[in-house]
Amino acid sequence: MLDPSKTDPSAAMRARARALAKAGGVEQALAAGALPKLVETTLSEALVLGLMKQGVRKYFAIFGHGSTDLGEVLRIYEEEGATRTINCRNEVEMAHAATALRWQYGETSAVVTSIGPGAMQAFAGSLAAASNGVGVYHIYGDETTFGEGYNMQQVPKEEQGLFGRMTAVLGQSYVLHTPEGLRDALRRGALCVNHPYRAGPFFLLLPLNTQPARVTVNLAALPTKPALPKLVPADDAALEEAADLIAKAQKVAIKAGGGTRTHDSAIRRLAEAAGAAVVLSPGSTGVLPDAHAQNMHVGGSKGSISGNHAMAEAELLIVIGSRAVCQADCSGIGYKNAKAVININGDLADALHYNNTTALVGDISAVAERLAAKLESAKANANKRAWLEACAAKKKEWADYKRTRFECPPLQDKVWGRPVLAQPAAIKIVADFAKQIGAAKFFDAGDVQANGFQIVEDDRTGDTFTESGASYMGFAVSALLGSAHVANPRYNIAFTGDGSFMMNPQVLIDAVEHGVRGMIVILDNRRMAAITGLQLAQYNREFRTNDRVAVDYVQLAGAVKGVKAVFGGDDAAALRAALTAAQAYPGLCVVHVPVYSGPDERGGLGAWGQWNVGNWCADVQGEWIRQDL
Repeated sequence: MLDPSKTDPSAAMRARARALAKAGGVEQALAAGALPKLVETTLSEALVLGLMKQGVRKYFAIFGHGSTDLGEVLRIYEEEGATRTINCRNEVEMAHAATALRWQYGETSAVVTSIGPGAMQAFAGSLAAASNGVGVYHIYGDETTFGEGYNMQQVPKEEQGLFGRMTAVLGQSYVLHTPEGLRDALRRGALCVNHPYRAGPFFLLLPLNTQPARVTVNLAALPTKPALPKLVPADDAALEEAADLIAKAQKVAIKAGGGTRTHDSAIRRLAEAAGAAVVLSPGSTGVLPDAHAQNMHVGGSKGSISGNHAMAEAELLIVIGSRAVCQADCSGIGYKNAKAVININGDLADALHYNNTTALVGDISAVAERLAAKLESAKANANKRAWLEACAAKKKEWADYKRTRFECPPLQDKVWGRPVLAQPAAIKIVADFAKQIGAAKFFDAGDVQANGFQIVEDDRTGDTFTESGASYMGFAVSALLGSAHVANPRYNIAFTGDGSFMMNPQVLIDAVEHGVRGMIVILDNRRMAAITGLQLAQYNREFRTNDRVAVDYVQLAGAVKGVKAVFGGDDAAALRAALTAAQAYPGLCVVHVPVYSGPDERGGLGAWGQWNVGNWCADVQGEWIRQDL
């Protein structure tokens, strides 16, 4: 009797999937002789095999006519336990979920959509991964290669490869017009999504007719996840120059950008050896413990009293892992007294962003540790006492300022018609609860995010994820889905505004479907408060940043079977009780918290920097032109 795997392509595919699941991966199956080196199969299966060799086993998918063949492969592979497909209801949501999975757990996954509108939505969602340096594969259906006429949902224009060209603008892209190009595509993709300093999304475009095309693939030749060595300057010349600058300067500030995440110990050692005040970015909270005497909190266009003081007064700036984005350095004018810069970064362009720079290009921890050792030998922190005492006074001023907001009683709100919690007070209560139970915090864009990174008191990176790179509304709630089918998921709390929540409410359904346990806290002020605040600050008028439509979010969320929805109350005691009840639920819980919006300054934490936006542009640009850095 003939072996069905020799005559039935799907049987052969199933046999391979079974062998891979049993062996634990492609390389293990090859080593054990469970799979031959050369395999004849479809491009779709070859892609799954190639991604598996890089450790990709999880797919967030919305299938359509542009991905049916790939979907069939994933069906068989999941039935044999080789991969997992998480079906979703919104392409933006699943792009965010895949980003969160890599960002929080370090697991690379792939986003799968059809052709056309679905791909466009996922493409839009990939901006969060691109802006935060997170590597994710995106696989989209694409027009057929024969040119027999428009394929439904392709870009209706007499040009070729338009989706590939669009995706290449945001990240890196490869159109699999020729199945044999897979090896090259995956080699490029592996470096893009695993780049040590500038990772991002990699887009694979699969034409409808090449997905089922037969191809012979050499499994041994498919690229693996790259293992790259840590790089440091080849000699000590630049390090010696940097150490000398630090030793001579009396006022030194470190700007710890998002790239410093996971480099906590090296940043702390360098800060202490340099006698530097450390200013955080929204994405680097926790890189230095909150209570550490040299932690000045966030600085920038939103910033803080202490963080912006350190930025403005420092005479020597040490930038580490930062893109120098406008909100992080006040559109380039945040360092008003800095005469020189030391920049530690793996990326040449970022390392040389400022003038008068000593560039230390390489791995952040490796470079920082070497520099710290030189500073410790030279006792470079000996002349920084007065500077750090002045910064400590500003940190106390910031703490006192925040305390008045945190202890603020409920304020009478015009829209709610009753006293409700101010947003800083509510966020502080939820953030403290998250620390108490060991939960991670995800912040959505808008006023919730802006107040959030001013409030959180993290002692390590990884306790807060704030998508400030793109400030994508709906990211935080979608990010909860990133924990679906993770072996040991962390309890996550999504902090979101009413506007951001409504961008991706599909997570209510998808979280139940995939057994996600976590919490969404909706801080509802019935408006886009961050933009209202800007309008009032710039033009003394608000315009079209609110509506008159009341939404019962408890009823809305509770309509999804499997979601527990609770009212968070109007005061601190009620909110704490609601959080305790929500956390006890074994699935997804939504807590609705009405919050104040109005003229009382205790309703927010203020802005402490400058920003090139609106009618502030002329002043900021005029100052930037005169800036020497």
